[in-house]
Amino acid sequence: MLAPPPPPSPPPATAPAAALPPPAVRDRYWWRLLPALAALALLVRLPSFTRPLWNPDEGYLAVQARMLAAGGSLYDTVVDRKPPLVPWLYQASFALTGDTTLLGPRLLAVLAWLLTAAFTASLARRHAGPRAGIAAGLLCLLLSAGLSPADTQAASFEVFMLPATVAAVWCADRAHWCGAGLALAAAFLAKQTGLAVLLPLLWCVPHRAPAGDRARALGLLLGSAALPVLLAALATAPRGFLFWTLTGSGDYLAFSGSLATLAGRVLVNTALLAAAAAGVLPAALAAVRARRTGLGPGTGWLWLWLAGAALATALGLRFFGHYFLHLVPPLALLGAGALVQVPRRARRTALAVCAACCALFLAWGLLAPRTGYEHSRRVAAEIARRTAPGDAVLVWGMHPETYWLAHRPPASRYLTAGLLTNFGGGRTGTTAVGERWAVRGGWSTFRREVAARPPALVVDDARGAPYRLSRTPTLRRWLREGYVPVARVDGAVVYGAGER
Repeated sequence: MLAPPPPPSPPPATAPAAALPPPAVRDRYWWRLLPALAALALLVRLPSFTRPLWNPDEGYLAVQARMLAAGGSLYDTVVDRKPPLVPWLYQASFALTGDTTLLGPRLLAVLAWLLTAAFTASLARRHAGPRAGIAAGLLCLLLSAGLSPADTQAASFEVFMLPATVAAVWCADRAHWCGAGLALAAAFLAKQTGLAVLLPLLWCVPHRAPAGDRARALGLLLGSAALPVLLAALATAPRGFLFWTLTGSGDYLAFSGSLATLAGRVLVNTALLAAAAAGVLPAALAAVRARRTGLGPGTGWLWLWLAGAALATALGLRFFGHYFLHLVPPLALLGAGALVQVPRRARRTALAVCAACCALFLAWGLLAPRTGYEHSRRVAAEIARRTAPGDAVLVWGMHPETYWLAHRPPASRYLTAGLLTNFGGGRTGTTAVGERWAVRGGWSTFRREVAARPPALVVDDARGAPYRLSRTPTLRRWLREGYVPVARVDGAVVYGAGER
């Protein structure tokens, strides 16, 4: 006799969501929550609209966007160690709002945080109910302000990466593999560390796809992620795309800086984010110790997400404040899961404390001094006074926003001294800064550019930094051959064309 057929395989584990309410109730939930999240997103981003620039990254992106609009080619005549999505967003927003203000990118940043909070709320609601969804959305936005204003208020790479990151987890949690792959690609195209979200996505494949369909699910996920990246490479310069986004950053990522600077940055930024989460932190720690996250069983995706975010924060051992934004969505989910396990009054108190902490961070953003910006503004004013519109200039330093503020085109594709010397944040006390650590072919390309279009003005803005002229002999010789000092501005030396 034939043996009876084996019993069918059990369905894959799914999220232990509470029974869904009727559609009308679900619609009311989002019609009420989304406007509240939108208002809060605008509120926590209000300081960003109070000054022209928050950090040099915004200046770099603004200059790139102008160069692209003027016919530049990304990863050829316009370069940076970042993927193309955020420069394209800046360029598109400039086409609508003009390139003399960052209003467009700032509005896009508000939208990015709204989407991040909405996807985070939806994840929490699916796993722990509607109250957790509300708490997660609110916490996501409240924690988003919990670092230095220069890190939280700038329209930065991380801000535009986060919506795609959370959307990728949202799609994978629902077994929407193509959507998860496309969102993963968008996260990577905003910033390379967006790939860290692949960890929870890979966890979801065996836990959300049927046993016989897992290979197909994995193929859809990876194939959908690879296609947009390939199209982006073809839309720019494929070899340049590969070099500038992946293979050309080895020296930049290798740690060779000051341990004291590193430790200080870790402690300060961790303390700031913990202070922002002060209201929910005790409940979250208690839930973790008790192994009850409040998000139901099968939350390996969340722990892997948190681990991947921590890895992305630590990559390169620089620990800039804006790197810590990777942690905000998974921390908001953990906090929301913990809050649904406490009494209603305690939950409201925790959110009120987080709101009060957020208000302090916003006050910091509104009252913070503008020392770095003021220096760049004064140097830019001197450049504009001594040159005509359209004159190319060279600013040797780490403040690319000077080109944008002066409204003068750069004489080279290398907008900072960092690309030609490997200098960057956290390099205090290091010896790995100088011409020998420049990007491959950087100095030969630089010499060709300044020979073909000699800058009308050169500004040495090193001010004693490790990339100063005494440590860059090629630049020093070239400068002495055709330029003479004509002015000083806040320690920056301005050179005009002399006898050649």
